[in-house]
Amino acid sequence: MADIFDMTKTELQEFLVTRGMKKFRADQIFHYIYKQHIFSWDDMVLLPKGDREKLKADLPICFPEILSKLESPDGQTVKLLLSLHDGNTVETVLMMHDYGNSICLSSQVGCAVNCAFCASAKNGFVRNLTAGEMVAQLMAFRKYVTPELHSIVIMGTGEPLLNYDNVVRFMKMIHEKDTLYLGYRNMALSTSGIVPRMYDLADEGIPITLAVSLHAPNDELRRRIMPITDTYPVADVLKAADHYFQKTGRKVTFEYILIQGVNCSTACARELAELFGGKNILINAIPINDNYDVGLYRPSAGEINSFIAYLQKRGINVTLRREMGSQIQAACGQLRIKRENI
Repeated sequence: MADIFDMTKTELQEFLVTRGMKKFRADQIFHYIYKQHIFSWDDMVLLPKGDREKLKADLPICFPEILSKLESPDGQTVKLLLSLHDGNTVETVLMMHDYGNSICLSSQVGCAVNCAFCASAKNGFVRNLTAGEMVAQLMAFRKYVTPELHSIVIMGTGEPLLNYDNVVRFMKMIHEKDTLYLGYRNMALSTSGIVPRMYDLADEGIPITLAVSLHAPNDELRRRIMPITDTYPVADVLKAADHYFQKTGRKVTFEYILIQGVNCSTACARELAELFGGKNILINAIPINDNYDVGLYRPSAGEINSFIAYLQKRGINVTLRREMGSQIQAACGQLRIKRENI
């Protein structure tokens, strides 16, 4: 079934012409959807009534249904659980920052990577999302929460680079002037380190921010946390990240989940410092969200501070991620899993 959210303007123009409608109507339709946030053919009153009836029949607007909406007590985080056209569900989160609103998007239903700290893969991988279904996540916030958008991060459920074509298509679509006109520097993508696709992404000519989930300084420890290390060892991931920086000029962020008794010792900090000494990178330290039962726990404040202080003393650029949404199960997969297990 055709999906208006999965169409470029050129594709919509072709769709209209083949059904006897005027090509310029695509401009009006895109203006209604992306500028005025109108998602009903009946409300697009500049379109002839006959065209509206054809569009309702041939191109129904399948807007995702909200199954759950959770808002943090401080009002700065909103999480939606959305039902897609086939009954599958997907989560997306709005985070309100001083610089503007950022939306965290999912790229798959479920996940096959199965990182130990993440709820996304607990009920397995189901399917990839289309580019249109990723656009629809943004439109859901525009319709139900706020139209204001500063940036997007593809860091929700799923491994974006295992849905490479749809994810790249999505980013290029929302960059277009006729849609959201969002700059590539306002887009970020998080990957567990799918090395071949990291090289491909570097060659796309879209200088987004690349974030790599590292979470350990060596293969032996990382394998315990991220089984994908068997396929893509740390050395290969770092080499691909270096290539991305060299090709795009964009500093790569390395995400590092801090897990009590696992990967935040002084020895781990020392290995990290040796890996990244002299490199123009950023380490984003993230205390694990332990309000979902994965059997892994948050380090003490003292452990967290000691780990970060060691890296900083060694000249490593490291930040501690601001925590948002822990009270509303904002970690990837938590809300979806909770609903499916009821």
